[in-house]
Amino acid sequence: MASAALNKAVRPGVWIACLMACAAWMHCGGASLAATKGSTITGKASWYGGRFHGRKTASGERFDKRAMTAAHRELPFGTKVRVTSINTGRSVVVRINDRGPFGRRERIIDVSEAAAEALGMKSAGVVKVKLEVLSTPAKKR
Repeated sequence: MASAALNKAVRPGVWIACLMACAAWMHCGGASLAATKGSTITGKASWYGGRFHGRKTASGERFDKRAMTAAHRELPFGTKVRVTSINTGRSVVVRINDRGPFGRRERIIDVSEAAAEALGMKSAGVVKVKLEVLSTPAKKR
């Protein structure tokens, strides 16, 4: 009898935990890129430049549209990522120094104008890409 009562009490908690996990998974677009060397993910990339040039990024540094940098929602600042355009096959290495992209959840990275030009995606605006983590910053002690 005690085990039946325990099961009834635990089940709602289990359901709540499952629902919360599903909601968190959906909130982050259903996919996440682990900050470990060699991790990969595919998704859509957009680019930004012009009006953001010279403004402070989330990391505190000034945005330079001519630099090979990018914005990612989760990766630590300083992480180096290879971005490869599925359409053109071109790739660039960018350093994460900002947060984003905001708005559309299917977009997984915002690259600088210089990176977009190197990838051949400026006119398209949004393209399908593969991201590969190359290195992460050393942990502070």
